[in-house]
Amino acid sequence: MSAAGRSVRTRLRDRIAANDPGLLRLTAGLRTVGAIALTLAPLSLFTEDVRLLVAGAMAAMVATFAIQEKQPAAQAVTLALGLPVALASVSLGAVLHTRLVVGDFFFVLLIFSAVYGRRFGDRGTALGLIGFQVYFLSLFVGATPSELPALYGAMALAFASSAVLRFAVVPTTPPGVLTRLRQAFRARLAQLVSAQIELLDAAAEDMDRALQALRDGTARLHETAMMIQGRLEEGTPDEAAARLVQRRIADAEIAAERLGLLLLTARSAERADTLTLHLPGAPAPSPAGPAVPDEATATLRRDLRALHALVLRTGSGDTGTGLAQVRNRLLGYRDEENLPSAPAAVQDVFRGIGEAARAVMGLRVALDGPQDESDDTPATARSREELDAEEAAIDGTGEEARPEEQTGLHRPTTRAAVQVAVGSSLAIVGGELLSTQRWYWAVLTCWIVFINTSSTGEILVKGYRRLLGTVFGVVAGIVLAGLVGQHTWTAFALVLVLIFAMFYSAPLSYTLMSFFVTAMLGLLYTLLHTYSWEVLLLRVEETALGAACGVVAAALVLPVQTDRRTNELLGTVLERLADVTEAAVGQLSGGPADELLDKSRDLDQALADLRAATQPLTHPVTPLRSRRDTARYVVALLETCAYHARTLAATAELLPTHPSIAADPRLRGAAGRTVRNIEATAARVADAHADATVETGPSIASLLGSDAGTPRYGRITDRVLRHLERLDEAVVGLARPLGVPVAEPRA
Repeated sequence: MSAAGRSVRTRLRDRIAANDPGLLRLTAGLRTVGAIALTLAPLSLFTEDVRLLVAGAMAAMVATFAIQEKQPAAQAVTLALGLPVALASVSLGAVLHTRLVVGDFFFVLLIFSAVYGRRFGDRGTALGLIGFQVYFLSLFVGATPSELPALYGAMALAFASSAVLRFAVVPTTPPGVLTRLRQAFRARLAQLVSAQIELLDAAAEDMDRALQALRDGTARLHETAMMIQGRLEEGTPDEAAARLVQRRIADAEIAAERLGLLLLTARSAERADTLTLHLPGAPAPSPAGPAVPDEATATLRRDLRALHALVLRTGSGDTGTGLAQVRNRLLGYRDEENLPSAPAAVQDVFRGIGEAARAVMGLRVALDGPQDESDDTPATARSREELDAEEAAIDGTGEEARPEEQTGLHRPTTRAAVQVAVGSSLAIVGGELLSTQRWYWAVLTCWIVFINTSSTGEILVKGYRRLLGTVFGVVAGIVLAGLVGQHTWTAFALVLVLIFAMFYSAPLSYTLMSFFVTAMLGLLYTLLHTYSWEVLLLRVEETALGAACGVVAAALVLPVQTDRRTNELLGTVLERLADVTEAAVGQLSGGPADELLDKSRDLDQALADLRAATQPLTHPVTPLRSRRDTARYVVALLETCAYHARTLAATAELLPTHPSIAADPRLRGAAGRTVRNIEATAARVADAHADATVETGPSIASLLGSDAGTPRYGRITDRVLRHLERLDEAVVGLARPLGVPVAEPRA
């Protein structure tokens, strides 16, 4: 019974960890709701003024969500500085709300300063956000100068409550967050292996569904790996240990993605294209036939389940004999003599399982330290020696190059500040024409659509999502207001539930977050005795107006068109792809060691930025269907290129520590065409009139003069060849959608 209970708790913990990596959303929701509750409890003992209670609750919410710094000491400083900023802002709001022109001018100036403050990092962003939101709060509750002493007390209590929740009740530290992110990576890796098992067992008619689950699992695993990379510096004080974890995470991700591709090839009539794993909606390859439950397939299913169990035990402290036997059996597939009798494609899957098991063992050693070696087989001992040699070769001397900083109106924060100031001015004028009492809703929407956006298209999509969530939230607000009536504390309890839902859903769906915000506002209006159908309808009108003003300002004032933004990011991706490929091939050819981990991380980050910037082009409601398909295809090709480049980089890093792997000087010349093609594509993207063409010609293998036939898996040059050839094909494939001329093959 005790073991069964632990099993249920473990599965529940893994599911939560996979759905909320690092528990970041849960932490944000609990902190905010807790801070509001802790503010309302003592405040309600001293006053029955609902407006003051609402002000205290909103101040606690702002003081909690505005601070995004990772180190507790920095958070404490920002929170301490935020209180005087909040007091000054609410004072000016109370004094100026009756002075139309002066108040509007100051509000626009405050908005400009708040956005401009983002150039000073997380602290500048937080203080600007507190200043703007508290000024908005004063307008929302109708603060007056005579009420300022009470508001000061409520603000101080709210910030104190936020500090108690942040540092005492729900504390987090960078090492703790990183530990939970590692747990999430393990849980998502196990989910990906489960999706691979489903792909193995899927009938022909279910292949597309199983393939989509494989795509989703691969993308979720990569997302978690990127989150870990972004927090390694703060969460791991030892730079060498951080680089080791980064290496092991990358190894596990590459091994899992390769295993999925090999499994897809084994189920297909021909070798599966890597692009199939990255292009949304791409059909599954034609299956070779129904899944036959023969001996090899049964063994494969058993070993995939064993790999799933091995992943789940990583980091759990379980060092039982049964686990060691499973690990030893899977690692044995790295030796040719241990492969079962099966078709070549199925044998490749067993090899992939062996490599995945090695990656999982490396991950366990990096996270848990040295392991018991008493049950090691020769294959396991050899894998452990390889991992130890790699760890000894990893150092922490890498330095990141600082990007060139833009100045003046070209600086993103300055441009955004000017745009949002112009948009807010339009929103104030239009909002006051709609309502002299609640015009500030239009300004709030205009402000919000500029947060974390970089182009006109992104602002348009964000405004559309906010309007959609607001419309549905109005309906929910009407229903909830009717149910609650004048029951104050019932309404406050529902407000807390909606606030938690708002913060928990914010990273997942902006539309859903806007829905919860509007439903919550319906309850707040009920508490303030200002609820009516007309008020909620006005909320929709002001939201639409604010979004429109934001789009107009972004389109007319220092505009950054979506095409320009995506082209800039596309050029960055291609530049970093060329850097990774050239450095990896150089090291594989016998050149000096390079910072391949850092280069791969920069490539992944650039690709993530491009993927986010193309959302306006790939949005389901876009009328430009052909353009949408092209954008999806280009991003999928780039993800394919990044996968092969990461794998080349990971293989190159094995050279200094593995005596069985030798450099091949011929690779540099054979891969030169691929690097030149990437550079030519980047030049064409930067300048449509550039005289750049993509070259085609003989395969990379023929350029090396390798033997005909299928490359042998055990030869490092042949493994590198596979990835180089796939990378070369994907780069040439980019030429057509990007309009780059393709030169005829040389005779």
